[in-house]
Amino acid sequence: MAESTKEKRPIPSSLSEIEHYFQKNVGLNKSFDLGIRKFSVLDKKVNLYYVNGLCDTAYITEILEQLQEINDNVDENGNLEEVFENRIPNQSVAKVKTLDEVVDQVLSGLIVFLIEGMGYALVVDVRSYPGRQPEEPDTEKLVRGSRDGMVENIIVNTALIRRRIRDERLRYEMMKVGERSKTDICIAYIENVANPNLVEKIKKELQAIKIDGLTMADKTVEEFLVKQRYNPYPLVRYTERSDVAANHLLEGHVIIIVDTSPSVIITPTTVFHHVQHAEEYRQTPTVGTFLRWVRFLGILASLFLLPLWFLFVLEPSLLPKNIAFIGPNEHKNIPIVIQIFLADFGLEFLRMAAIHTPTSLSTAMGLIAAALIGQIAIDVGLFVPEVILYVAVAGIGTFATPSYELSIANKIARLILLLFVALFKVEGFVIGCTLFILLLVRTKSLNTPYLWPFLPFNAKALWQIIIRTSVPGAKLRPSIVHPQNVKRQPS
Repeated sequence: MAESTKEKRPIPSSLSEIEHYFQKNVGLNKSFDLGIRKFSVLDKKVNLYYVNGLCDTAYITEILEQLQEINDNVDENGNLEEVFENRIPNQSVAKVKTLDEVVDQVLSGLIVFLIEGMGYALVVDVRSYPGRQPEEPDTEKLVRGSRDGMVENIIVNTALIRRRIRDERLRYEMMKVGERSKTDICIAYIENVANPNLVEKIKKELQAIKIDGLTMADKTVEEFLVKQRYNPYPLVRYTERSDVAANHLLEGHVIIIVDTSPSVIITPTTVFHHVQHAEEYRQTPTVGTFLRWVRFLGILASLFLLPLWFLFVLEPSLLPKNIAFIGPNEHKNIPIVIQIFLADFGLEFLRMAAIHTPTSLSTAMGLIAAALIGQIAIDVGLFVPEVILYVAVAGIGTFATPSYELSIANKIARLILLLFVALFKVEGFVIGCTLFILLLVRTKSLNTPYLWPFLPFNAKALWQIIIRTSVPGAKLRPSIVHPQNVKRQPS
């Protein structure tokens, strides 16, 4: 949950009492990474609490050197609190007045100074989280474009977006979620662009989360946010590219950044947000449109090619004479629908194996799968060649889908559609397609119609999806997010 329901305890005046609390409740002297440094400044005792591995040791050493100089250069009758606070060489120094805040800040990687007799603590941000440097994400690679993708550090991710949007109205609102994990979550939006009702709705949904911890980071947040249940279609969009996140902020979307996750959540989204790729905007409008149409064809093939081909196998009379050659030339003992399912699941096995196979061995695994398993399966009579062909084309369409979540959802829909065709033939194909469209029509993401701008129909918005328009020609923000400022370009 966003904040603990426990009663907030004020900071005791006795340092020994605070140390006892840390020993009893936080694990001081038990957890090796939780430390305390005791020293005196102007004859007053000071305790410093920190967590090894989350703090920058060089910063802490410099701060301690500055504080020790107070004993030599400042009169003992001086105001210790004021002198102490002014001598800390750090841009981020804050006061906290409750023991719970002290514990939360220490466990988040900040250091806390507690001075004997002072009713508050000084928190200094010297965090240095372990992690990698920004690099191009594997799932959203471009031929031409930036290579600084998101990382697992929330501060780095917000900085990558801030670098692209230097607007004073860009807002980053931070909160902690999870009773035990206390995970940092940032809500990002542009104040005079994003719909304030949408911002408030997302805040309330995040603050209402009640869970021990967010070990799966943004995916757990998504399940609380959109309450998807068993609908396979993604209701939010993930991106690891900072330029894509910045572009959606300018359109009026709200971004949710979760610490420890290298991707951010874009809300709200429609199905058409999942079929666009940044590569289209790194090329000319003509080339971008061509790439988009090819991608659309691949997505349609991943959905309908196999069910249609199987329907023609079952009902050859539906085929015109010019393409009557479609269908297997020979028949095996195994029914065609079983062959399709076996081949489709085999392709999924290969995908999973590729993820878990070291890079140095992945090429060899691909050769084994293509040259041995596929060809031998045909030679021994397990599959007819056409099954391998059409499953492969559908698989390529799945891999061409920009959104990994959408590609898996389309695969599930394809398998269900195959079952309908196998059971009811033409009627099954029509019923399956109808149910599929009804599912998408009934689906909403944060009260946003999933098929917009196709349903409800919006001609201008649909044209911008079909055709990659030039940037100077796109003068209005998408109306689906209900932006406060509808114009992209200032007058």
